[in-house]
Amino acid sequence: MEDYLESILVLSQCIDRVRSVDVASYLGFSKPSVSHAVKLMVNQELISLNENKIITLTEKGRAIAQETYNRHLFFTDMLTAIGVPKEVAQEDACRIEHVISKESFEAIKNYYKKTQE
Repeated sequence: MEDYLESILVLSQCIDRVRSVDVASYLGFSKPSVSHAVKLMVNQELISLNENKIITLTEKGRAIAQETYNRHLFFTDMLTAIGVPKEVAQEDACRIEHVISKESFEAIKNYYKKTQE
């Protein structure tokens, strides 16, 4: 779900109206897969869907999306800074952002900040 929420957040910063087809295109997923995920996210109150099928993040969904996106940006920047090619850093950041605990992320972020000062 984090990938879907993050993609909705990123897309909403670029386009006015985010639809399932936009998410499918952005992520490279099939429309039926995205449609299924959208139903689940509506049921979990992570997103809302209006009569025109426009997707909007709820407060709960936005918080998860923003946290995931922040981890993604941090790890992409950190990996790039230590010499990992940008494309590889982005792919690895996408993997790391989903498996790391909040505590470990904060510890790594704080350690990295201290080493940069």
